[in-house]
Amino acid sequence: MYGSLSRLRSDCLETTEKMTNQQDTPAEDGAVEHSGPTHSGFVALIGPTNAGKSTLLNRLVGAKVSIVSHKVQTTRAVVRGIAIHNNAQIVFMDTPGIFKPRRRLDRAMVTSAWGGAKDADLIMLLIDSERGLRGDAEAILEGLKEVPQPKILVLNKIDRVRREDLLALAAAANEKIAFDQTFMISAENGSGCDDVMDYLAKILPEGPWYYPEDQISDLPMRQLAAEITREKLFLRLHQELPYSSHVETEKWEERKDGSVRIEQVIYVERESQKKIALGKGGEAIKSISTASRKELSEILEQPVHLFLFVKVRENWGDDPERFREMGLDFPH
Repeated sequence: MYGSLSRLRSDCLETTEKMTNQQDTPAEDGAVEHSGPTHSGFVALIGPTNAGKSTLLNRLVGAKVSIVSHKVQTTRAVVRGIAIHNNAQIVFMDTPGIFKPRRRLDRAMVTSAWGGAKDADLIMLLIDSERGLRGDAEAILEGLKEVPQPKILVLNKIDRVRREDLLALAAAANEKIAFDQTFMISAENGSGCDDVMDYLAKILPEGPWYYPEDQISDLPMRQLAAEITREKLFLRLHQELPYSSHVETEKWEERKDGSVRIEQVIYVERESQKKIALGKGGEAIKSISTASRKELSEILEQPVHLFLFVKVRENWGDDPERFREMGLDFPH
């Protein structure tokens, strides 16, 4: 979707330089003034599914830029969240959870995650302290041995685990890979997150910022809107609807009264799945629409008229166009 990260860096710096050259007037009130050199860089946030990566990203950025649900594999493509801390601009890359792929979509997601890790300046491995190194975490540690970038270990959900178990988990992980630093946090309540930000702000290389200081994500608003609706779909239907669903924003109309009209399509693979998404008497789709419209209105700070349609598209998981819409490369 974005091409190589080196190209992205170049494009971002070129855009920022043009904006800086156009600013001939003093900074507005509230603008960030820098004393001393600035730092910037890309941090890949990787880990097993449901380790809390999206929750942590939203916490560190200070706003919602990645959807969250209790279902695994919610994040499908790399989402970039941009945070300012002290003199540093930290660009977090929230990658899909890494797991053993079974379908074409699974393979694309895992490839996207490892691609994000290998392009970053620093890798942050997030581990669920309750699950420890079981399952996919063990395989990720093995894969990281081949990645040369600096790495830090972040143990999440520490409020649910005894201290002695946390220390044992940190020691076991560091026996497999010599992490530059280990942090213990709770992404949910923010405990320990300031320590992570302080470290990243100091360790990232000196250099100009890649994005304007008021930008928190490079995800297009149409795509973020689709992601918000997909989150509500997951939360409302839980286990009823499998992962064979996808949301696209087809129309976006700014209206003269200051509101916005948004039309989205929920794609499913079978007629039986369409019935689940609609619900009895349209109850499910109304609930999803209401929740999504409310959050989009808050994000956009304007009234939203949201219209959802459910369409059956058999085997959309084998359609290259759908992968491009999700920001994924189509695996052959």
